Amino acid sequence: MPDPTPASAATMRAAVQHRYGPPSVLESSEVGVPRPDRGEVLVQVRAASVHPGDYFVMTGEPYVVRLAFGLRRPRHGIPGRDLAGVVEAVGTDATAIRPGEKVFGWSTAGALAEYASVPADRLVSVPADLSFVDAAAVPTSGMTALQAVRDIANVRPGQSVLVTGASGGVGSFAVQIAKAFGAEVTGVCSTRNVDMVRSLGADHVVDYTGTDFTRTGKRYDVILDNVESEPLAAVRRALTRYVAAGHTRGKVVITV
Repeated sequence: MPDPTPASAATMRAAVQHRYGPPSVLESSEVGVPRPDRGEVLVQVRAASVHPGDYFVMTGEPYVVRLAFGLRRPRHGIPGRDLAGVVEAVGTDATAIRPGEKVFGWSTAGALAEYASVPADRLVSVPADLSFVDAAAVPTSGMTALQAVRDIANVRPGQSVLVTGASGGVGSFAVQIAKAFGAEVTGVCSTRNVDMVRSLGADHVVDYTGTDFTRTGKRYDVILDNVESEPLAAVRRALTRYVAAGHTRGKVVITV
């Protein structure tokens, strides 16, 4: 991203989308700097991340996405949800955050720009030892993993947990969170990511290119499925409780 736009400037650079479609629908344009509404803050964006949810919003597929983001065209012209940056200005009632504070979090849209107006209650301070780039990668993937592991699966110490897509956004967080909760964690990934998943704390790693975890005979208390590449009937052979956090079919988190 280029040098931040001066606070006094009326315009900024942003990724703009006028219709649904492939990446070619995105264009870099000069647009007006947003003004923070009541309860919002204006963030000078230092880093923004892109995840599968942004892809669905860009393409408008699956079609159910359009119910939330616009039926014929995107309701928000600037895409992007997860960001990290510095508070430039605050709107009325946004009293918990001050200008100059380093923050990260998520917004409905608008993160892929030099400035974004974000609800104050969706932002928290960036820890001193975390970079803007690392912080921007946390919100959606980290929260999805936390909700799946803690709130839905209710993972407890001593349980066996298998995470598919363990090298991806949600999966990499899920491995670490489940391990922090005291579970015995197995991560499923491709050959090139075996060492990385092991470095995240996984007790066991299954390379799906050579092993089908549904046919090993091992059963797990919880399976967090971020990929959904195996039929549910096959997965049932290896599970006690199933949590799907996959993006491939437009789901966020469901349980079976």
